[in-house]
Amino acid sequence: MRVVVLGGGAAGFFAGLSAAEHHPGAEVIILERSTKVLSKVRISGGGRCNVTHACFRNRQLAANYPRGERFLRRSFELFSARDTVHWFEERGVELKAEMDGRMFPVSDDSGSIVDCLLNECTDRGVRIEQGTNITRIEAKEGVFVLGMANGSEILADRLIITIGGHPKKDGYHLLEALGHSIVQPVPSLFTFNMPEEPIRELMGVVVPARVRVEGSDLQSTGPVLITHWGMSGPAILKLSAWGARSLHTLGYEFAVRVNWLEGLDEATVRRDFHTDSALYARRRAENVDPYKLPKRFWTFLLNKAGIPKDLIWDSVGKKERNRLIDLLTNDRYTVSGKTTFKEEFVTAGGVALDEVRPLTMESRKVEGLYFAGEVLDIDGITGGFNFQAAWTTGYIAGQLLKHQ
Repeated sequence: MRVVVLGGGAAGFFAGLSAAEHHPGAEVIILERSTKVLSKVRISGGGRCNVTHACFRNRQLAANYPRGERFLRRSFELFSARDTVHWFEERGVELKAEMDGRMFPVSDDSGSIVDCLLNECTDRGVRIEQGTNITRIEAKEGVFVLGMANGSEILADRLIITIGGHPKKDGYHLLEALGHSIVQPVPSLFTFNMPEEPIRELMGVVVPARVRVEGSDLQSTGPVLITHWGMSGPAILKLSAWGARSLHTLGYEFAVRVNWLEGLDEATVRRDFHTDSALYARRRAENVDPYKLPKRFWTFLLNKAGIPKDLIWDSVGKKERNRLIDLLTNDRYTVSGKTTFKEEFVTAGGVALDEVRPLTMESRKVEGLYFAGEVLDIDGITGGFNFQAAWTTGYIAGQLLKHQ
């Protein structure tokens, strides 16, 4: 039996290795269109590779996927985040969890993961061919015929598609030709551009906050990173993932409301200032900060509220104090555009999940055809979840199971 895997990313390698493990007599070939394999693995986490997330309850793990939660609940029962940790540890790559749950190799080097996958391919006889541009796929009497740009053909008894996400629907034309429905792809995991907002001058400042898209229920809590183009950080990236489709519909033109105290309400903040009013009375405004916010950020808010930083707190007017409290709990910023988060492009969209079996990853349309990774309409928030979906769906697809 010949198994061909289209796509040399995380899901493709895991699918190929799983096929070789579960079918020792099979010929397994990974075809990669570019001249590089595992490119996202190499750059993930700033070159450290955020392999997975230390979330070992499967329903809780699945809740981190704006698209694919219900589908993955079943899939994670077959290969979970704990299974990922064990898989790499059994091959000499120990993982560690950081405070926020992200898991990295102890080496802090994505090369550890890349080398592990490449070495495993060598050990199991999985062949890797790069620069292979497939322009046609046909299913003929139980055999797949893959036509290449150079005119040659490759035959496969089983075909696993792991070509990743594409920014445009026409990137999936080969799959549509096989009868599959494609959910319109839109960007996910992006940062917010705020070209008209002076807060960009605070580039590099990080403030824990709750961010809400004005006029909607979309909100997220976590660190917000101020950048030279606007806002980034976990809170913004999570919001972009959950709001991928609605923000696309808005043309990435909207406003956000920010509570810079992670959700403390106005009454509580007002009480905090009142409780310590005697302590603050003779201090300069720049030194009156009950929440220990970054100094540059606190000064920025004072200026926005119309309070000179050198003014004695007891001399600050009621109007300005109310304005400051409002800024702390309900600040407003205008977003105009987005920027892809580093080089970690993620799409919401792809092969419709109701056309794929979650316990085998086999197509419901074409027998012997399997899918894994971001080519499916699955995407997670930042933190290792997208890689976990790749490992899980790749491992299951490689088992080449039938109709469960």
